[in-house]
Formats: sequence, structure tokens, C-alpha cells
Amino acid sequence: MDALELLQTRASVRPDDLGEPAPNDAQIDGLIRAALTAPDHGGLQPWAFIVVRGEARARLGEVFAEAAAQREPGLDAAALDRLRAKPLRAPLIIAVAARIDPDNRKIPPIEQVLSAGAAAQQLQLAANAMGFGAIWLTGDSAHDPAVTEALGLGFDDRLVGLVHIGTPTRTPAPPQRPDPAGFLREWHEPLQLETL
Repeated sequence: MDALELLQTRASVRPDDLGEPAPNDAQIDGLIRAALTAPDHGGLQPWAFIVVRGEARARLGEVFAEAAAQREPGLDAAALDRLRAKPLRAPLIIAVAARIDPDNRKIPPIEQVLSAGAAAQQLQLAANAMGFGAIWLTGDSAHDPAVTEALGLGFDDRLVGLVHIGTPTRTPAPPQRPDPAGFLREWHEPLQLETL
């Protein structure tokens, strides 16, 4: 499959449909090398990649449940158990974060976050190119300061996603893609602003 076909046929695989084997250490190295090619205005390299596998997935589930109990003290045991189980669905998770330099006057935080988002997409595409399935997930846990702290991230850092990776246990149906014409317009000249 060539690069354009990979991009145009990319599809997320539900975490429940990701099984063993997961990428090995050499393949994880290749995934991170691909992620490091993300656009990076100013050469800040504002990325962090945290590998979560094996028993660490259960600990991450505990972190999710503890953080949710702090956010929403009324959560019942079943809801907390569902949160504990989330990281166990795929054999490998790579958390992708933006290491934000809030004092950089040239590169605003949004551009640093966008660079980390591009790195997450590169990682996901590299996983697909290796024959693995992947899905980029966020949710309340990904935006909770207690979770980011537990993952070793700083106060200003932002977790942009948790990329779940494994071997697909079933082939997902190709997603219906929109017509590109609905998203495309050509610009010719500035709009005329009405004078007051």
C-alpha cells in the first residue's frame, strides 16, 4: 500500500477489537520515530510519549477511577469499574502529550498542542503501516489534572490523547467518508466589510 492509500483508507479500530500481539520494543521505537517527524514550529520538540502496557494498564485504570471519584463524588461502583477496565481493552497504550512552554513568545501554546496532535496522528498512521490497528482516544480522564500528574506531566503540559494499539481481532467496516467538495472553497479576494 502506498502512502496516499494508507492516508485515505485509515480507520480507527475499537479498543475492544485490539488484541495481542502488540508492537514489540523495536516496533515501538519505529512508532516514536514516525511521531517525531511531526511539524514543529520553532523546533521546540514539545512532545512526550508514555508507554503503558502489561500491569501498568491496570494501574492506569485505577488512576482513571480515582480521578473520576474526585471529579464526581457520586459515581457508583459500576461506573468506577468501567473506568478501571478502559485501559485493559488494548494491549498497548501510548499517551501523547504536549510539553508546553507557556512563556515562549514566538510559539503560542495552541501551536505546541497542535504539534503534539500531529505527532499522535503520525504514531497512529505508523501503527497502521506496520499492520496494527489503533485508535486515538481522549475523554474526561485525558483532561483531568490528576491523570496528567500521575503520568509524570507538568502543570502546563496537556495530554492530547491515548493511542490504543494492537492486532485487530476483526476488520472494521470502512468508514463513510464525506465528499471533499463540502469542505473546499477557493479564496479570491478579501470580503468587503460594510462601513458603519
